[in-house]
Amino acid sequence: MESDMERTFADFSGSWKMKSSENFEELLKALGVNVFLRKIAVAAASKPAVEITQQGESLSIQTSTSVRTTHVSFTVGESFNETTVDGRPCTSFPKWETESKITCEQTLQKGEGPETSWTRELTNDGQMILTMRAGDVVCTRVYERD
Repeated sequence: MESDMERTFADFSGSWKMKSSENFEELLKALGVNVFLRKIAVAAASKPAVEITQQGESLSIQTSTSVRTTHVSFTVGESFNETTVDGRPCTSFPKWETESKITCEQTLQKGEGPETSWTRELTNDGQMILTMRAGDVVCTRVYERD
């Protein structure tokens, strides 16, 4: 069995721009976000700029929209605190599903809501696919390096 030290993982580093988005408003709806805030969020998040720095298994992801900028840093294999898409505090646990895909389960720190998770995957043609789940609703966003 090979040790983690010998494994090589995809490098997500770089500036990314969104190429396509499916089901973002449906995802917000599944999370219980009201229609007014959904419309604002969908408009604001239509052209997010994503900046990722990565050193080994530690990633720092900054997402900027016209309304707000979010920043999250984590190490794959270690739990960390972040917020769900709709702003609720959660504990997240990212892990490598494959050498080019990170899967992250989120657990709400308080309150109730649908189960949420996200994945980030680098494709062979250099795109990054972000999927966000809320219950059985899946939002898929495709990014390319800027």
